[in-house]
Amino acid sequence: MSSEFQQLADKVAQLARLAQNLRDENAELRRHVKTLSDDNAQLNQRIDEAYQRVSAVLAELPAAEPEEPAETAAEAT
Repeated sequence: MSSEFQQLADKVAQLARLAQNLRDENAELRRHVKTLSDDNAQLNQRIDEAYQRVSAVLAELPAAEPEEPAETAAEAT
């Protein structure tokens, strides 16, 4: 009976260690997700700023004039 009790106590202790390890891993993963989310938000902001700068430059360019069709060799003769 004592042996069975000791085996059960060992399994409970092992389960407690496993649960603590999982809590620690979960906390680390949450920190990692937070860091990646912050990085993603910063990159999206930089993309938006670049888009606005490119749009401003394009707005300042003169409009292209339509090109006339080039004459073919048959029309030229």
